Amino acid sequence: MDDEIEMSPIHEFISHVKPLRSSADFRYEILTKFDVNLKTRWSAPYYLALFCEKKSINLVNIGFVFQQVSLFLQSIDIGSCWVGLASLKKKDSEFVIVISFGKSPDKTRDINDFKRKKLSEISDFEDNRLKPAQLAPSAINSQPWYFKHSEDGFDVYQLKQNIIKRQFVKKWNPIDVGIALAHMYVANEKTFEFKINNDFKRLKGYTYIGSIKI
Repeated sequence: MDDEIEMSPIHEFISHVKPLRSSADFRYEILTKFDVNLKTRWSAPYYLALFCEKKSINLVNIGFVFQQVSLFLQSIDIGSCWVGLASLKKKDSEFVIVISFGKSPDKTRDINDFKRKKLSEISDFEDNRLKPAQLAPSAINSQPWYFKHSEDGFDVYQLKQNIIKRQFVKKWNPIDVGIALAHMYVANEKTFEFKINNDFKRLKGYTYIGSIKI
């Protein structure tokens, strides 16, 4: 079949991927389109189904780990896309989300095609070091991350959505923050550090996620 993909490099990459926190457990399965119920008008030949206990830090970790996987797939000419509007035909209480993937034509997107918030809108002041996070994908492009400069890096927050948006993106926004952090890690692989502090500053309208050094 033209759309067949060798899965061993994907399994190998996932086995060595960097987690955000080693204590944040997850698991995954590679499924076909026949194993997934979709609410989209399109489908892909394969799906990474992701599972974890649905604590906030576990969901952030899912985004962090599997955005690295998504970027890896794209680096070997396999297209990928996070799909929130999907469920599994085989029910599992720890199911979180899927990533669709399949062979993709050799196409690249111009950076100007990305509709993103300004750097000054995702941080307490504009900082070009946050460009990787700015370009990260998110559920309905909600871009819920916010970075506050600290003495040695950034404190990271998640935006509390308004009532209208909340019903659509609340369960996905922790994953979105993890995706943005994955971009920061990939851009600063040798120096990136993540920790959760007890003495963080509370910001109205935001939930503290953790702190990073880059």
